[in-house]
Amino acid sequence: MSLQVQDLGNKSDAPDKAFESFTIDRPGKIIFVGHHLSTKNHVRCLIRRISLYGAVLEVSPFTDIPKNFFLEILGIHDEIGCTLMRREEEKVTVGFNMLIDAEFLHHVLKLSFEAH
Repeated sequence: MSLQVQDLGNKSDAPDKAFESFTIDRPGKIIFVGHHLSTKNHVRCLIRRISLYGAVLEVSPFTDIPKNFFLEILGIHDEIGCTLMRREEEKVTVGFNMLIDAEFLHHVLKLSFEAH
């Protein structure tokens, strides 16, 4: 399903929904891409914020994070391809290799809301 773009006229009057970020504080896994695309190794993380284009994760400041990896959100078994954008101690900012579908994001938000 493609994301429909709507002409909002004067862009300063309406927030850009594509860049809206949501707090979810949900456990996840950073899955390392190994030799021959194996995905055996992973580390746990906490997904603090998510949007259509990326996420902010929290990890141990002592954990090495690769430039490219897959992210799995607890309770959702789809893996999202990610690229490390920035790291500040335990705060990791990632960009998704492709925008996630708006319906998928809605499902993640709904799952996080039901957990609280």
